[in-house]
Amino acid sequence: MSKNIFFESKGPFKLNILFPSHSTLNNKVNDIKTLDKAGKLDLTFFDSLNYKNLAEKTKAGSCITKENLKRYLPKTCEAIIVKSVLFELAKVTSKFYPDADLDYPDISLKKPNKSKFPGVKFGNNVLIGKNVKIGKSSIVGSNTIIEKNVLIGDSCTIGSQIMIKNTVVGNNVVIQDGAKIGLKGFGFIPLKGKNLRFPHIGKVILEDNVEIGASCTIDRGSIGNTVIGKNTFLDNQVHMAHNVNVGENCMIAGQVGFAGSSTLGNNVSIGGQAGISGHLKIGNNVKIGGGSGVVNDINDNVVVMGYPAVPLREFLKRGKKNWLKIQ
Repeated sequence: MSKNIFFESKGPFKLNILFPSHSTLNNKVNDIKTLDKAGKLDLTFFDSLNYKNLAEKTKAGSCITKENLKRYLPKTCEAIIVKSVLFELAKVTSKFYPDADLDYPDISLKKPNKSKFPGVKFGNNVLIGKNVKIGKSSIVGSNTIIEKNVLIGDSCTIGSQIMIKNTVVGNNVVIQDGAKIGLKGFGFIPLKGKNLRFPHIGKVILEDNVEIGASCTIDRGSIGNTVIGKNTFLDNQVHMAHNVNVGENCMIAGQVGFAGSSTLGNNVSIGGQAGISGHLKIGNNVKIGGGSGVVNDINDNVVVMGYPAVPLREFLKRGKKNWLKIQ
């Protein structure tokens, strides 16, 4: 079982303790994980047919789901039938990880003891949390905060005025000034009077040779992780919501916004100020024009443009028709 290095779990719990109205089984539940990562002692969740293929293959011992979806789960997985999957998931995640609903300040922050970071250069007013590891030949700019348990590889360039928490950084990664990485995502259950915050227990993973532009914001995952693949470059002011997974060798221009849980393949290029809706699958070698609004999945090797984004030839044909109408 892989341990969550950023959030302390209060588990394990018995299944009938977590769901007294839905289960009589006293099976032990070690953790909460996504459909593809859960094992026989883990709890998972399944609330959309978009994830049917993952549900059919899950190795989870139990799963929060709806009546109409339970038939897709393996017989080895105990279905916990509820009305609102995300509401019940938020409640049970809060039991396991009660400190993951907000970004509480790291009170372990101190000036770096340079003897613990051989080969690392620090600017002025840098603060480092407990158990942070930074690889050799890295440099950290002034007024940057790196919170507890963050892992940073070799030969990284971390600029000034940066906040990094709940993040694992590979080698040769560049993070430009003002970026905020690993913060809680925008997840909550709307309730009258007081909304229920959804705990975010995942992390951000920046793989080798990634570059993050100035003032980018990258939210950590809710149950899974937010991942940016090798050699992917982000321009300034890109926002990436929780659970987004970006492939390798992608180029993303300034002010692009990603909603949560979308997946990009390799070699994807996105023009400035484009918007990507949530829970979408963008294929390999896709090109998305600047200012486009992507609201549907995109297959491999497709070029799209417009709002809503459509194949480029269709976009140009529509533009020609509109031009002729006004002549």
